[in-house]
Amino acid sequence: MQNFPHEMIREMYEQPEALRRTLAFYLDGEALKPEFAAKLAVWPNKAGEVLIAASGSSRHAGLYGEILLEDLCGLAVDVEYASEYCCRGKKDERKPSVIVISQSGETTDTREALEAAQRQGHKTLAITNVAASTMATTADVSMPLAAGREKAIPATKSFTGQLEALYILALYEAARLGRMDAATLAARAKELVALPTALEGALDGWSAQTKTLAAKYKDAATFLFLGRGIHYAIAREGALKLKEASYVHAEGYPAGELKHGPNALVSDLTPLVMIATVDRAVEASVERYEKTLQLLKDMKAQGARVIALANAGDKQVAELATDTIEIPAESEYLLPILEVVPLQFFAYYMALEHGVNVDQPRNLSKAVVETQG
Repeated sequence: MQNFPHEMIREMYEQPEALRRTLAFYLDGEALKPEFAAKLAVWPNKAGEVLIAASGSSRHAGLYGEILLEDLCGLAVDVEYASEYCCRGKKDERKPSVIVISQSGETTDTREALEAAQRQGHKTLAITNVAASTMATTADVSMPLAAGREKAIPATKSFTGQLEALYILALYEAARLGRMDAATLAARAKELVALPTALEGALDGWSAQTKTLAAKYKDAATFLFLGRGIHYAIAREGALKLKEASYVHAEGYPAGELKHGPNALVSDLTPLVMIATVDRAVEASVERYEKTLQLLKDMKAQGARVIALANAGDKQVAELATDTIEIPAESEYLLPILEVVPLQFFAYYMALEHGVNVDQPRNLSKAVVETQG
């Protein structure tokens, strides 16, 4: 058994097995379990409208879920900060189905968002890592993870579990709505089942490489994380992980927005982390990739330092970026589950470079709940 100096890195290494355990909740081998499909039947909004309310890393999972449910299921999805949704007060006449996402299932803002949705008569679904939590037991449908207890404050295995759960939800909804034929559904489920093994094989390499990169980039004042489409959610999460784990400032942006202001910040002290992966079987993914390649060319001409996440063996990206982290080949909607993990490692090693107690960052707690004063 491997010895780990911190819970955060232990939990990063637990991700393949955590993903497998969650898969077992909802899939029988590579087939969707019909008993869970029956539970989901009470949840959907007839107009196909969904609202996702969450905070922090869980909201970034929601941003991933938004594009997933829109692209694969044809649903109309909005993502709200739970802290904002629970304070709006105005009655939502649309009556969307509401998804709340929370690692603990007890986060005050998200719990209040769930209560607000239920007062308005909306059907609700809770994705949590604690099956007996308030949100899990209060929502109309509970979709628990099997990540196991997460001790470190920075979310790692619970986050990838949330992405996986949202992907599974999308498969169920696509099947219910007739948006995916049986062959395609089976192929996507097979890809999902194989993903933990691909992740497992990449962990040691990512750990070693990001440790080196953290030493190289430790003097940076801030980072800009960039992603397009569904990968924007991972740019946001990578930036948040770096901030909360290492106290190094970072922001996540859609890659196309860099030149609309943030590019003024780019310098030796402000490197870029750019997600430049591609699924060549998806036309929109290829278009996204080509636009990202052009941005990489522009940034190289500008003299920017860039850490790029790219497909294994992608020489075009490697020639344009300062450093390249290789991601195993995967389909467009599963790539984010892999992409976020080296960003978790980078945040971890940056924290060590800055002398931070990575499991207990200052001013943060595992579940954000109200204090009595």
